[in-house]
Amino acid sequence: MTSKILIVEDDPDVAEMLTAYFRSQEYDVSTVNWGEDGVRSAQQTPPDLAILDIRLPDIDGYEVAHRLRTDRRTADIPIIFLTEKRDRPDKLHGLEIGADDYITKPFDIQELRLRVRNALNRVSQGSLTNPVTGLPEGALVDEKLSEVISKDTSALLFVSVNNMDSFREAYGFVASDDVLRAISLMISNTLREFSHADDFLGHLSATDFILLLPPSNMTNLSEKLQSRLEQSMEYFYPIKDREQIVHQKNRLNAKLKDVLSFKNYQGNIESLKAELLNFKNK
Repeated sequence: MTSKILIVEDDPDVAEMLTAYFRSQEYDVSTVNWGEDGVRSAQQTPPDLAILDIRLPDIDGYEVAHRLRTDRRTADIPIIFLTEKRDRPDKLHGLEIGADDYITKPFDIQELRLRVRNALNRVSQGSLTNPVTGLPEGALVDEKLSEVISKDTSALLFVSVNNMDSFREAYGFVASDDVLRAISLMISNTLREFSHADDFLGHLSATDFILLLPPSNMTNLSEKLQSRLEQSMEYFYPIKDREQIVHQKNRLNAKLKDVLSFKNYQGNIESLKAELLNFKNK
């Protein structure tokens, strides 16, 4: 079945290029130039995915996304922001509204194609596994967290990979996916050394991992994983960049946090996830 893409873009050259390209990829493409028209089009004929420019002549892309997310008919449509804005607050605002991805102009059309493909794959899989690493995410992770919080017999290790956006902008979408796959494999192999029948590894977000394991294994696993990640990060960069990247604040790095008891969360996984994401953003 052909996937439907709605493009909301006021630049006629960009809109025409995107329409022609995605139609050549055998997508069913609709294009509008105004935010209000985008909302109306999505409500009348819900697409499988929407690509939104943020700067539009009437309402901006943030408002379009907000209206789609608060309408039952369009609440689950994947949204990719397409914009010239590069500042972190702009990206965070888009993600807070519920955008699934974010790409800045000028963009690599192949990168956008892969992001569109990945977003559509997540929908077709019911957001149960990450399209890059194949690890559980979304509802599967929430279900597992609810289970361990209620029993309170496991411990949690949160692993956050930071500055992936900067790496992606410098080296591209394919390279950043390769890094995430390598890190997920490193985490999986380390967890396997302390394997237990109920151990679990999944995504809290695209660049955040959670491990669930017996509390008795936490210290050894955490220390070994921290050491391996620290030793590996610079090798994800091309050889020519490694010397200077060590001194840059936006270099790849990993932050780890353990939760040894779930008593403070009273069965509320949202408060647990909020605490972990707050730790990540400190």
